Amino acid sequence: DMVAVFGETTSCLALPNLRDKMKHHPEGYRILQERPRIRLSTLNMARLKELPDGTLGREYVRFLEDNKVSPDTRMPTKFIDDEELAYVIQRYREIHDLMHTLLGMPTNMLGEVVVKWFEAVQTGLPMCVLGAMFGPVRLSTRKLQVLATELVPWAIRSGRNASCILNVYYEQRWEQPVESLREEIGIFPPPAVRV
Repeated sequence: DMVAVFGETTSCLALPNLRDKMKHHPEGYRILQERPRIRLSTLNMARLKELPDGTLGREYVRFLEDNKVSPDTRMPTKFIDDEELAYVIQRYREIHDLMHTLLGMPTNMLGEVVVKWFEAVQTGLPMCVLGAMFGPVRLSTRKLQVLATELVPWAIRSGRNASCILNVYYEQRWEQPVESLREEIGIFPPPAVRV
């Protein structure tokens, strides 16, 4: 809860910038207009499970099952008065597990730190920056070395190269292969290291 509150209360500069990126992109603009939600109540999990291996929908469901997580655990926005900006941060929260799926990162501390580096570069949200910088304090020396030499450089390069992750209507891309979507967005293939 406190992480969500911190994320909202420190995002006053980054959120208008993210909203403007969405407004000036055809797919992002549609997302702002239609305001889709990623919740168990809006997902057809049975259909997503039947999609071929390698598709976004199938790999997303596999990620949720393997890591025993649910899209319904994302806190609703409470401390942002502007309705549109409140939706932008809600959308960011709800696509977090899709970022894990696209980046090929698990939910362990190392995987979370890598996703936070990517999200920090992409969004400029202070919560992401702080998570990226201070998340590694509990990692072993070996994991820190892999993080510093391979994973962080890859996450930063991918974050800089990728188009805005909020401008992807993921709900309409479930059948698209993950590799194809990575390529379209500009995310480089994940490093071949054990995370």
